[in-house]
Amino acid sequence: MNDEKSTTTRRTFVKSAIASGVTVAALAELGCATSQDRRAGAPQSSDAEAGAAAAAGGAVPKYPDLRIAYVGTGGIGGYHFENTVEHGVQCPCFCDVDRREWGNATKHFPSARGYQDYREMFDKEHKNFDAVMIGVPDHHHYPATIIAMQHGKHVYTQKPLTHTVWEARQLTEAARKYKVATQMGNQGHALEGWRLVYEYVHSGKLGRIQEVHTWTDRPIWPQGIGRPEGEDPVPPELNWDVWVGPAPMRPYVGPKPGERNGPYHRFNWRAWWDFGCGALGDMACHTMDGLFWALNPPPPRFVEPLCSSPITEDAFPNASGVRWEFPGTWGRPGFTAYWYDGGLRPPLPPGFEVGRKLPGTGNLFVGTKASLLVSGDYGESPRVVPEVKHKEIGKPPKMLERSPGHVLEWLMACVGEKPLDYPKSNFFYAGPMTETILLGNVALRTGRRLEWDSAKLEFRNLPEANAFVSKEYREGWKF
Repeated sequence: MNDEKSTTTRRTFVKSAIASGVTVAALAELGCATSQDRRAGAPQSSDAEAGAAAAAGGAVPKYPDLRIAYVGTGGIGGYHFENTVEHGVQCPCFCDVDRREWGNATKHFPSARGYQDYREMFDKEHKNFDAVMIGVPDHHHYPATIIAMQHGKHVYTQKPLTHTVWEARQLTEAARKYKVATQMGNQGHALEGWRLVYEYVHSGKLGRIQEVHTWTDRPIWPQGIGRPEGEDPVPPELNWDVWVGPAPMRPYVGPKPGERNGPYHRFNWRAWWDFGCGALGDMACHTMDGLFWALNPPPPRFVEPLCSSPITEDAFPNASGVRWEFPGTWGRPGFTAYWYDGGLRPPLPPGFEVGRKLPGTGNLFVGTKASLLVSGDYGESPRVVPEVKHKEIGKPPKMLERSPGHVLEWLMACVGEKPLDYPKSNFFYAGPMTETILLGNVALRTGRRLEWDSAKLEFRNLPEANAFVSKEYREGWKF
């Protein structure tokens, strides 16, 4: 196949971008200028800070009888350890394909047994732990999670919940079947901001929500590229076969001299169709969270790409826009959702003050009475616009219970202190959300408007797009 499959020419890309409301300043050469605001993928406030007010007498709750196995100890694994060690949990075993990343585990649990293949860990150790925390590349989310659930383990899996639409549906059904405590790692779901967004929307002060626009400063890794040539020796500490896992095997290519990250391992895997979910999959489970929580949409009627920089056979584009159309249901009218990445931005809402700028990442909820501007990825600082409306409306009435902390919600459910569905981003919520978000990647990959039949898990108008609803698994990795 041709290495570069462009969904649009430069001219049509710019035209379609402008037609969809993208600011002209965001368009550079072919693609988009990325924001200079490069923030980390996890919220700055820790679970301990989020839960401090809820802990009895200010004490941090302890769960010394809860045994957790960690799959993935580097990267986001550090967040997992930081937010569970303080609760006194045990760790009999852990897994990471790269022994150089075992430090977080051995630091806190020096007697824990380490593995490079979670399949082996589950085979040998499943009787020795009660729950699993999973923080690995996207293509491993489903296999590691479904194995855990099949063994009756409570499971906390990082966002996006899965790599494909089909996998998201399977984990939603698995939560119903196995009756374990589940939580997806979109940590902002526990913070104040998204609760305020929910309360603004449900107060009725914004009127009927007609559109929601969401944008991000991602990607912050190379995209729109071809597969690197050549092959490097695999470091002795890395099990490359397991790292590739369910994806088609490819040669290992390491980092350039003086760099930590190669084109795949450790961080840049997000760029590749085989391993990641691109900018949309990386951040939408954070930044679109308020949309799904406040509006609780049914499956979309259709999803379509608005615009895209060139898409290669192997990698996501540098910049793209996606649109979902949601039908009305249960007395709530339908609405349209938009996604922008790679520097693309939405049009400004009516009444937006001259000189006021959009933040580097955020949301616009456009209502018939007023709009809500939400800065950041985790619902930070929701504010009614225009400013005169914000002063008129004020803060909405409190409607939702506040969280003791995202990880703590899950721990409390694991030990039976709270019901299994107490974690607010449990798989009954996170599964359908991930499923809908990942439909956007299928639309980008096909370059077509797709009519979605949720009940059948297939597209009505383009049967060949159904190949991207799921994927082929390498031998030994289908569960």
